Amino acid sequence: MHISQLKKYYFIDDFNPIHLKDLDKNVTLIWRSKDKNDDKKTIYKLANYCKKNKINLILSNNIKLALKLNLNGAYISSYNKNMRFNCFQYKKNFKLLGSAHNLLEVNIKKLQKVKEIFISPIFKYKKRSPLGVHKCKYFFHDKSYEKIALGGVDFKNINLLLLSKFTGLGAIGLFKKKGPK
Repeated sequence: MHISQLKKYYFIDDFNPIHLKDLDKNVTLIWRSKDKNDDKKTIYKLANYCKKNKINLILSNNIKLALKLNLNGAYISSYNKNMRFNCFQYKKNFKLLGSAHNLLEVNIKKLQKVKEIFISPIFKYKKRSPLGVHKCKYFFHDKSYEKIALGGVDFKNINLLLLSKFTGLGAIGLFKKKGPK
């Protein structure tokens, strides 16, 4: 597998069109605002920008707004254990993504009908202890969801992802500097 075959997800929390225009078109943006009160005006601007520039946009923890804005999907973070996501009627290409830090959270995400799960952290990142590629082998036995690496991914260790069964990568710093093409 080559890096161009990996799905790439870029977590953003501010809308900067100057920075976004330099990104590879194959990168999917995930709006994950740290602020509890989502700035709907900024989300509307970002959604319009992404539609004009044919960039996929996924909204974090707000499926109702993601469906209303006709976005590409919704991201359910690991702390969100709500099971009411199954009551929505999704459009054909709507993706439901989630993140997990252990097998218990993976099982919760499967009950939430998540099809792509970010396994985090794979590599050492700040002070968080990494799961490591070898420890993650237990996640790989289950073929009911796609595994995406998150946490500490950089150009030095990206080859380890290519050798493993990850189908994508999620990052912040990797894309802020210069994203993979």
